[in-house]
Amino acid sequence: MDLCLTDKACVVLASTRGLGLAAAEALLAEGARVALSGRDEARVAALRARLGGRFGDRARVDRLDVTDLGALSRYLESVRATFGSVDVLVVNSGGPPPVAAAELDAEALARGLDSTFGYATQAIHTVLPWMRARRFGRIVAMTSLAVRQPIAGLALSNALRAGLTGYLKTLAAEVAADGVLVNSICTGMFDTDRLRELFEKRAAKSGRTVDEERARTLAEIPLGRLGRPEEYGALVAFLASERAAYLTGVALAYDGGASRALL
Repeated sequence: MDLCLTDKACVVLASTRGLGLAAAEALLAEGARVALSGRDEARVAALRARLGGRFGDRARVDRLDVTDLGALSRYLESVRATFGSVDVLVVNSGGPPPVAAAELDAEALARGLDSTFGYATQAIHTVLPWMRARRFGRIVAMTSLAVRQPIAGLALSNALRAGLTGYLKTLAAEVAADGVLVNSICTGMFDTDRLRELFEKRAAKSGRTVDEERARTLAEIPLGRLGRPEEYGALVAFLASERAAYLTGVALAYDGGASRALL
């Protein structure tokens, strides 16, 4: 299936590793031009060299902290200047740290708000006028299974990603007539460095081994395995494409069947 992504100008935030990188590589493989970014300068430099050798000037890799809202807007302006437009925005960040609801204080909430919600609205509000003017746009937000059912120990993610999803649903109705489609992915358990770090933190707290924590998670997934990053990238590419032209306002569970919610 031709996704009609050739030469589309795409931005994937927080994309130098993990699912963000998988999304960016899937878009590049479909012929899109993609701007990637991350906070780690060494990782940025290594990825710039690797992708440049494979995709040439269709891949742009920059250092960016998405929680620096001024820098984020300037970065998106520079991408537009380079590519001529921004057709696709993939909203992603590292996510807030684990914290129990009873231990959540105002300071942690404020920090989590910037890294989970604030940066997303800043990025969207920057590119949205350009998309509406051209009467085409795709906004894909990478959120969490926590939107559908709270995950123990992740109070910030549970609260703030649900709030972001409400914002995205509202936005989708407001901009659909302008040709801008807004969807999100309620991300389940995928085999990434971040998930392995989460298993390690759970093991340190529970006294179980990392392998035992992994097995407990797999037991809750009907497909019996973790998702593969390339599978995630394929879904992002579809949602960014012309083939998803009648899909908007959806928070799509992508979790191997782990969510027990009906909708």
